[in-house]
Amino acid sequence: MLAVRTEDWPRTPIAVAYLLLFAGMTWRWIAGAATIPWDAKAHFHPQVQFLAQSLARGEWPWWNPYVFAGHPQIADPQSMIFSPPFLLLALVNGNPSFWAVDMTVLATMAFGGIGLIVYFHDRGWHWAGALIGALILSFGAAMAWRLQHYGQVVSLAYLPWLLVFLDRAIMRGSPLGGILAGVFAALIVLGRDQVALLALYVAVGYGLWCLAGAEEPARAIRRALLPLVLGALVGFAIIALPILMTLMLAAVSNRPSIDYIGAGRGSLHPALLLTLVSPDIFGAAGDSYWGPPSWTWRGTGLFTAQNVGILYVGALPFLLAMTGLLSGQLWAREIRFFTIAILIILLYALGWYTPAFHVMYALFPGVDLYRRPADAVFLIGALFAVLAGYATHRLFVAPWIKPSPIAITLVTLLLVVAAGLALFFGWIFDRLPRLPQPMAIAAGIFVAAAILIAWARSRLALQPVLAGLVLAGFTAADLGLNNGNNGSSALPPAMFEALDPATRNETITWLKTHVRTDATYRDRVELIGVGFHWPNASMPHALENTLGYNPVRLGLYTRATGADDHAALPDQRRFAPLMPSYRTPLANLLGLRYIAAGAPIENIDKLLTPRTLPLVKRTSEAWIYENAGALPRVLFATRAVPADFEAMLKDGAWPDVDFRSTVLIEGAPAGAPARRPGTATLATYANTRIEIDAESPDGGYVVLNDVWHRWWTAEIDGRRVPIVRANVLFRAVALPPGRHRITFTFRPLEGVLDGLRHR
Repeated sequence: MLAVRTEDWPRTPIAVAYLLLFAGMTWRWIAGAATIPWDAKAHFHPQVQFLAQSLARGEWPWWNPYVFAGHPQIADPQSMIFSPPFLLLALVNGNPSFWAVDMTVLATMAFGGIGLIVYFHDRGWHWAGALIGALILSFGAAMAWRLQHYGQVVSLAYLPWLLVFLDRAIMRGSPLGGILAGVFAALIVLGRDQVALLALYVAVGYGLWCLAGAEEPARAIRRALLPLVLGALVGFAIIALPILMTLMLAAVSNRPSIDYIGAGRGSLHPALLLTLVSPDIFGAAGDSYWGPPSWTWRGTGLFTAQNVGILYVGALPFLLAMTGLLSGQLWAREIRFFTIAILIILLYALGWYTPAFHVMYALFPGVDLYRRPADAVFLIGALFAVLAGYATHRLFVAPWIKPSPIAITLVTLLLVVAAGLALFFGWIFDRLPRLPQPMAIAAGIFVAAAILIAWARSRLALQPVLAGLVLAGFTAADLGLNNGNNGSSALPPAMFEALDPATRNETITWLKTHVRTDATYRDRVELIGVGFHWPNASMPHALENTLGYNPVRLGLYTRATGADDHAALPDQRRFAPLMPSYRTPLANLLGLRYIAAGAPIENIDKLLTPRTLPLVKRTSEAWIYENAGALPRVLFATRAVPADFEAMLKDGAWPDVDFRSTVLIEGAPAGAPARRPGTATLATYANTRIEIDAESPDGGYVVLNDVWHRWWTAEIDGRRVPIVRANVLFRAVALPPGRHRITFTFRPLEGVLDGLRHR
């Protein structure tokens, strides 16, 4: 397998050099001058805060009461509960700051880079290639431009380590290698995101390639069998329960699968291949983006953010890899798998722009769970890191083999064509004035890279260490300049101050001081249209929110309330037949007391007339309205009325009943005798355990206005009783006469096992 080897080299000095260069690329985050913005703060930071605060309080973080009126957090693939870096942070820091979470992300990226250094060392490839490859993997393409997506960053960071231990299991027959390969494969799978899926496919393909390409495949299989079986057993033991939970959540969620058109809308537009040469050619680093899709570049049918498709991996790596490819070096036996893999992954990323993705969507398990094939840009960056690193290796071990004149001509022509296409797009979209700066920067960097490669080739005989460090330093400076320090990945921490648990933000402070949490009331709030990073702000502040930010929600809740993925803009408040307005029984049953809106509420709820809900506070970012009809969290119902919940969800018709004393239950007997009133009060309320004290002379129903889910169980005085789905969306238990303690407990493990038994 190893056709060209170099002398053995010490890993530690190279790892130290890499860490120093990586720190230089990421110094603004390390210094606290910038923080990772957008989804990092709007979605993931609150998840980490919830995890850490729950553990600090001594509570299990399995159920999250602070978004979508309650969410099965343990089954959510983006909750970070099963992500070792963030779980470790949460265990040692009960209130992690922006900086602490950012450093956890950067440390994970660096961990992946060190893994690639180890992989190159094991393969016998030159240390300069290892160093340059590590820089690209940890700060090239999506790893820099999309570092806001913590889960995908973590999934990719584990891939080099999986390759290391797969190699050791297969090539050396190492049982420890097999076990560790199983561990890292499991950690990737636990990411439960599209990058994890693609990384796993790459790793499986790599393992099969190594076995099939061995000189004696049968012997190689026998040698690797025990290590791989051990790894499979260990990996399965780690992933079984979390994956089952996520699959069960997906089955009852708002999106059990993504259809082909829905997935295709997240394709990588072919024009974005120009970002391999100039990352900011379409203005993705700022607020004047004009590439596909955008208000300028219309009609694509795509739905992706402006930084999703940025492919830049550095000018010097691009030149080395492309000349290596066109000279045939990247078709050598020992690197050929990665060349083939990057072409397949590129076809996947392009989505509906080629027939290949449709085939993959139909044939490969898991593809239909994800909506954005452009996320494959993460894998493109990683595979390019290996290819560019290998091309660097070949430069150092065989400097006398120069790229052919044809290869150099073709690469030059490719760059000229890219420049011409950029000018053409600028012309047809009237953006020519925006092009001189990014094109001049790209031209300067590519010319400098070509000169440095020629200089390094002339120094390899006498000064190889200097040549390697200069090439690596130039690559780090290039990536740090072009892939960092922009509005896509680095913004001032002060912009997100409202997410700090110690914030002085007026809106948050007012809500926290006015919501009721007593023996019967636990007021919910709604944060709608206040700003991009606001929908999940309820988590760090322990505000129970009827909305949130998450692409995966309980399907029943979505159908009942109309809750959408996000609530950053006023027009993102979708209503549903069962809740067509804030003045409805469902809003009252939810206990929705305060609505903090980024616009006057009649602009959001078209059925409301002005002053229907009183404006109780005006802050710099929000109008806060009060719904005085919000009901208590816990009620005692003396009678049950039969109802068809499915019909109610469709037509939105509520029966005319008093929900303070009546509960709707499917299949309830009609004409039950009247009972005398009873009482129900909250004794304790925590994430996964709620205790209620109830007393009544004739019995009845204790109604808990928390979202119904199969994994909740109930006990009356320690005796297990069934939970009845009540009022379409909530929970109730039938109670005998007398004084009783009702305990609701969220038991996900029991719920999974019960679900398997009833399949």
